[in-house]
Amino acid sequence: MIRPAPRAARFAMRRWLVWGGSMARTPDGTCHLLFSRWPRTLGHRGWCTHSQIAHATAAHPLGPYRFRGIALKGAGGDAWDAHNIHNPTIVHIGRRYYLYYNGNHGGGDWWTHRNHQRVGVAVADHPGGPWTRFDRPIVDVTRGAFDHLITTNPSVAQRPDGKIVLVYKTVSRGKLPFGGRVRHGVAIADHPLGPFTKHPEPIFTHPTAKFPAEDPFIWRQGDRLYAIVKDQGGYFVAADRYALVLFESRDGLRWTLAPHPLVSRCEIPWQGGRVQKVHRLERPQLYLERGRPAVLFCAVAPNSSNIPSWNVHIPLQAL
Repeated sequence: MIRPAPRAARFAMRRWLVWGGSMARTPDGTCHLLFSRWPRTLGHRGWCTHSQIAHATAAHPLGPYRFRGIALKGAGGDAWDAHNIHNPTIVHIGRRYYLYYNGNHGGGDWWTHRNHQRVGVAVADHPGGPWTRFDRPIVDVTRGAFDHLITTNPSVAQRPDGKIVLVYKTVSRGKLPFGGRVRHGVAIADHPLGPFTKHPEPIFTHPTAKFPAEDPFIWRQGDRLYAIVKDQGGYFVAADRYALVLFESRDGLRWTLAPHPLVSRCEIPWQGGRVQKVHRLERPQLYLERGRPAVLFCAVAPNSSNIPSWNVHIPLQAL
């Protein structure tokens, strides 16, 4: 389904590193992109200590997008998300918009911030805000379980029966500061704000890999759910490290690799025939047009320094 991207289908900021974008379209046709950014001077690792979620708009899903302002930043004080807001996923359910994210707090030490990551949500009547946030995470850790240390990187979809499915990344108990295995969990709720009930078993697992997958994006299409997942090391397909692969599920709890699993290698096809190999193609998010995947949004690090970083919007069908 991947088609060459026009040159305008790229979003960058000169003084900021940009990482991942999630898009919603309002009835007037305006496309609203919610994305992570942090000061370029901090380097790539600044995502964990100084990230905020910003807002940009465009008349077309592929862009060009224009920066509009900050959607969410650290709440300050002694809040659970006092210092860092990262990795947005915006979902329109009913008449409201829900912005899922991971937040953290810490004293400036990178690992303290990383290990305080939790999944939160904010709600608004419009993707431009204002956003109402909450004083507790919606998915916290469960001590002693496979999600012992952190919860982060949420993705959300609604099943045909109306239940809300939330997939999240986590780390099990292990030697600090890293902790144990990197896993993914799933939780179910009757409402986008929860409460969420966790499924007891991890998903997207591999029998030998400590860190097999990352960055799942889930969506409903027809009678099932799908997930685009970053393969951390060729564990699911024989392709590039960090290739994007496809899983599918009937209920959001049990996932299997799709019959044709390769979504994309670490490359971007541009209009004009050039194919750009990149170091990272991550944080996949989809915009669906009339229920079908139309644009694949990804974060890009073109080289191993991860600087600069920007977002690309890859067309999947004619718009």
